[in-house]
Amino acid sequence: MKSAAAILRSDLPLGKDGSSRFLPWIVGAMVYLAALTLAGVLAAGELVSGWRAELTGALTIELPQPVEATDADRQARLQRVLDVLTATPGIAHAEVLGPDAMAELIGPWLGPDAAAADLPLPDLVAVELNSDATVDSVALALRLAEAAPEARLDDHRDWMERAERLSWLVRLLAMLVLGFVSAAAALAVLFVTRTGLDIHREVIELVHLLGAPDRYIARQFQTHALMQGFLGGVLGLAAGAATITAIGWLAATLGGGLVPLARLGWIDWAIIASLPVAAALVAMLTARIAVLHFLGRSL
Repeated sequence: MKSAAAILRSDLPLGKDGSSRFLPWIVGAMVYLAALTLAGVLAAGELVSGWRAELTGALTIELPQPVEATDADRQARLQRVLDVLTATPGIAHAEVLGPDAMAELIGPWLGPDAAAADLPLPDLVAVELNSDATVDSVALALRLAEAAPEARLDDHRDWMERAERLSWLVRLLAMLVLGFVSAAAALAVLFVTRTGLDIHREVIELVHLLGAPDRYIARQFQTHALMQGFLGGVLGLAAGAATITAIGWLAATLGGGLVPLARLGWIDWAIIASLPVAAALVAMLTARIAVLHFLGRSL
């Protein structure tokens, strides 16, 4: 088995090529874009998963504020709705949202003082289902309509379907971006490899005359591309990680806005950290294929 030093040893002065000096920077830029894209996709996935976990097994009942009604009328209406919910099998808990909960709910949209203002806010009832229960939303809506004709039942199904479609669209766009980034990196490696072949043509012919096979020459180029690609990948990953961390810190500083903060886990960071290895492998395979194709056609 060959040692690492023997594998990395090069008989061609590839490191002196002016074109190869730009390869790490080009690969680094591609890895930087790929890191930001992956972080966005993973964060979006975590966000949708959090919404799904929070909204699964939950219902919301909205009771618009009547035009002319006393507080006693509103309380009586709420009590009729709660009686219907209590009598419905599968419902574990039902709670009328108080002023503090309403302020937290509408604060990101209308400001922290919106709940205290004289606004015709509806009454909201948060319903929690049993973990193994299935409630017929249509039948429950009909019973609620008998107790309070203006009551509206929301099982969040339509909203979650739209969120799922948006998540898939984001993933599709991310795959297109990653494909573009990979193709651009491969083209950069291809250009540098072809330039190196032209610059060292005489040396390659001499090594050929001394008995070196094509795969030996290809190994020189692919090892060089592997090292340059990995170096560029590490640079791009460092810049990407700094940018992702800065964006997360800025989002946390701004506080909970319209969209909750999605945090990347260790698995997400591990996926992002694998980008330099992927970039190095793409560079190595591209260089090997380019060299073998060139040597097989012209030498």
